[in-house]
Amino acid sequence: MKMRKQLTATVIVLATASVAAQQQPSPVQSQAMSLSAATSAAFAAASSYQQAQIDEAAAAEDLRQAHAAFLPALRGSGAFAYNSPAKPPAPPNTQAFIAQNAIREYQALVGFAGNWNFGMSAAARRARALLEAAHAGTEVARRALARGVAEAYYGAAVATAKRSASAESLAAAEEFERITRLSNEAGEVPEIDLIRARLQTAQRRDDLAQAIQSEIVASATLGAFLGRILNPPAIEPLPQVVDVTDVQSLRSDSVLRRPEFAQLDAQVRAARNDIRVARADALPKITYSLDRGFDTPSFVRDEFRQHVGNLAMVNIDIPIFDWGTTRSKIRQARLRAKAADLQRQITTGDLRLQFATARQQTLTAAERVDNARRALADAERNVTISIARYRAGEAPILEATDALTTRAQQRILLQQALFDYQVARTHLQEASGQ
Repeated sequence: MKMRKQLTATVIVLATASVAAQQQPSPVQSQAMSLSAATSAAFAAASSYQQAQIDEAAAAEDLRQAHAAFLPALRGSGAFAYNSPAKPPAPPNTQAFIAQNAIREYQALVGFAGNWNFGMSAAARRARALLEAAHAGTEVARRALARGVAEAYYGAAVATAKRSASAESLAAAEEFERITRLSNEAGEVPEIDLIRARLQTAQRRDDLAQAIQSEIVASATLGAFLGRILNPPAIEPLPQVVDVTDVQSLRSDSVLRRPEFAQLDAQVRAARNDIRVARADALPKITYSLDRGFDTPSFVRDEFRQHVGNLAMVNIDIPIFDWGTTRSKIRQARLRAKAADLQRQITTGDLRLQFATARQQTLTAAERVDNARRALADAERNVTISIARYRAGEAPILEATDALTTRAQQRILLQQALFDYQVARTHLQEASGQ
């Protein structure tokens, strides 16, 4: 009986210590990478965000080219042509090919050339709108990458927390098995109790193995975002504090701050300017040039000076009939503008739905965290009482093993609820344009 009381006291002390260990936050490693540092590292690694930056830079070049189209281009040209003399009875110094100006012809021009049409202004406005859309798209990609990093970061953190909880559950199961073995050797409990205690330990050991596997995979996933998949960094533990004060203050109007709206508006403007560009194909186009140079058959001074001068040309191209090609382009541009406007309406509804969903998921996850904390406290108390009752011979071993299993499950559920809260909160911040 004295041995039974000592073993019971030992189990109660271990259970109490386990509760204290569960309530104490894990120490943060001195070199642990924070979420903000991980996000900054992800921005520097190869990602769709960098691709979006390249697309934005390309759109800026399109706008620069559209503006440059208004200005004449400086050009220079030189040419030499030889035309064999005509055969007699042609006069001397007559070229054989009448299309040429002389037997030898030297030409050099320096000047300006350009073109103008009614669609150039619309093309410039379209390029500007597409640049604004690309800029907004870069911000969308940046936020999406930040969300992905946060999910991977918290995923690695919760995997570590679950592994730690599984290790604590295994330690408790091993201690329970040790005490049960001592009781069996003392003849106080049957062998079946020892077998059930070993089965409990085996289950907890399997849980730990799976938790370790999940932790390794989650760390590698985070490392992939950071460009160091083979050497994932140490990170801070999963936050154990839940605060919904800022969540409750958010309203659906905050969705309008999202860069997707700016991107959609810019795309609609670009599509509407496409209509003006298409209409310009039915209007006159002007090509002009202004050059100075020479076109001479000889470099003899007097003859050369006669062939030096200015050359100005203006060409007007007036479309008359193109078998309906221009009209088809206009209809096509109108359809694209209509599609862009429709896409804006659809996306607006989707973004508002994302906000409402993320807000409710965050509030629900916060409630689950509170519920899991209370359930874990009850599970800890249940373990203490059940093991004490078993040691006193008042309850079967199944009650103790069920209590240990329940506590292990509640530990995991608490960490999962904390993870779900952090992920939902990250989605809500993105949905609200933060």
